[in-house]
Amino acid sequence: MKYEPTTILSIAEQGFEKNKTGIVSAVKRNGKWIETSIEDFKQMVQDLALGLYELGVRKGDKVSLHAENSTEWLVIDQAVLTLGAVLVPIYTTQPGEQIEYILENSETKVHFVSNDDVFAETKPLIKGIENVKAVISIVDSNHNKLRAFDEILEMGHKKGEEDPALYDKLKGDVEPEDLATLIYTSGTTGVPKGVMLTHDNIAGNALRAHEIFPFDPDDFDEPKVISYLPLAHMFERTASYIYLYAGVPPYYIEDVESIKEDFAEIRPIYLVTVPRLLEKIVTGIKVKGQEMSGIKKQLYYWAVNMAEEYDPENPPANWKMWLANKLVYSKIKELFGGRMVGFNVGGAALSPNIARFINGIGIYCGLGYGLTETSPVLTGPPVGELRIGSSGKAIADVEIKIAEDGEILAKGPNIMKGYYKMPEKTEEAIDDDGWFYTGDIGHLDDDGWLFVTDRKKSLFKLSTGKYVAPQPIENALVNSGFIEQAVVVGSEHKFCGALIVPNWENMKKRFETTGHTFPEDNPAENEFVIKRIQKEVDKVNEDLSKWEKVKKFKLLEDQFTIEDGEITPTLKVKRSVINKKYKEQIDSIYADEES
Repeated sequence: MKYEPTTILSIAEQGFEKNKTGIVSAVKRNGKWIETSIEDFKQMVQDLALGLYELGVRKGDKVSLHAENSTEWLVIDQAVLTLGAVLVPIYTTQPGEQIEYILENSETKVHFVSNDDVFAETKPLIKGIENVKAVISIVDSNHNKLRAFDEILEMGHKKGEEDPALYDKLKGDVEPEDLATLIYTSGTTGVPKGVMLTHDNIAGNALRAHEIFPFDPDDFDEPKVISYLPLAHMFERTASYIYLYAGVPPYYIEDVESIKEDFAEIRPIYLVTVPRLLEKIVTGIKVKGQEMSGIKKQLYYWAVNMAEEYDPENPPANWKMWLANKLVYSKIKELFGGRMVGFNVGGAALSPNIARFINGIGIYCGLGYGLTETSPVLTGPPVGELRIGSSGKAIADVEIKIAEDGEILAKGPNIMKGYYKMPEKTEEAIDDDGWFYTGDIGHLDDDGWLFVTDRKKSLFKLSTGKYVAPQPIENALVNSGFIEQAVVVGSEHKFCGALIVPNWENMKKRFETTGHTFPEDNPAENEFVIKRIQKEVDKVNEDLSKWEKVKKFKLLEDQFTIEDGEITPTLKVKRSVINKKYKEQIDSIYADEES
């Protein structure tokens, strides 16, 4: 299907007509769900848009948003876009100096924060940023310098009564080619780059990606979805636009640690996620069987093993699937609320074992591919099709090709307009023919299915001359219930090594079941722990090429975190930071390299 250029506001309006729940979205605060009706949502958007207009925000002006996911996040987004202004989202985990850079570089005029805690780190920085004329707090604030969200709503409501035609005029002036957002990529190296995306970049991408979403809201009474990935990232944001267009309300959870309770309460039909959440859930499912005994344990692991070996092109016999579902899979699916149709996975590579398992228990699990610069979706599995290990085929109007060096190139109406105030970087990323250079390595099979190997910059060369893609090895390692995180190293060395953070919770359980006492002091140096991890590494090495095998590793006690700058908000490893911060540990892996 060919799509005409459109705006984000237009697809949202179409969605309101389809929505049969009457709810646009909901947010969980202090353990309680707060739902917002379509009429209330529309009124809030109009009032906020006119309130921002009263503050001096005009078409093309930048408005930044530093907040957790919420209905208000969506309201602010729609209000800013209604003015023809440009939203600049900021991760809640973004370091203060980066926030300062973003606010200055984008020339933000109005800055939203969710609450005092989020504002605390940036408070001393904002004083010196002259272009920021107002700071607004979504939740009640104790800072007298902050304007209240409700105050701006009231201001806008009054303006609407004074000038009833203004809102529709402002909204009508928004064009598909207008800039809608500046997304500052956190990246794994260098300063953040402001990705310029238009209304049609994003709205068109949402419509095209909607074609491959494997659910029909009409098949459900009160269809709902859960959202936990940050709306500041284009993956979740475009997903939210798709939900709006489909008339399905997203429910924004309070804490990912309590997502199991949210599954039970909301009973969602769909979830957009990064691989790590599924990896943790599947690990927990596998470990669960250790609590069983006898025939019950045997049947449990028979079903689990069958799911792990699932092949969509050659599924198990019907009677096996029926029995496994009755005894095991149906109970596992209840963990997700019992109505889950599927998962859309992006942001990083998904282990084939995890994909097989989820599809094997009867829940669709498809891997897509894209980048912030591509609004973001480039590929995904067509409805009813699946190839384990592949990121799918190019969506409508998108072209994919592979450069001579293996880099994935893309072209289409969803490609960014460039990097804000960085013409040289833009020229590096997009050639004269409109091809965007993704920085990822991959290949297309004969049927056009894309297989992504790794980031081009992540590839490293051993001193033997062999090239290594670390991400697939890391994905295989974290499939173990005893490994929480792993970073493969080895550039210019003879062999691959790894920094590994054990899953301490599962490790403690293993100590208990074997009658040992868990070492609270320096557990990463414990001989039993090291031997247990070695067994897991040996399992992974069995399926690797000789030069890819992890010959030595160093255990770390603490996890890599966003706050410490070791991983990005979408959980990608910042390898340069890791290599520098853990140089001593990496050097110890290669201290006796000749052996």
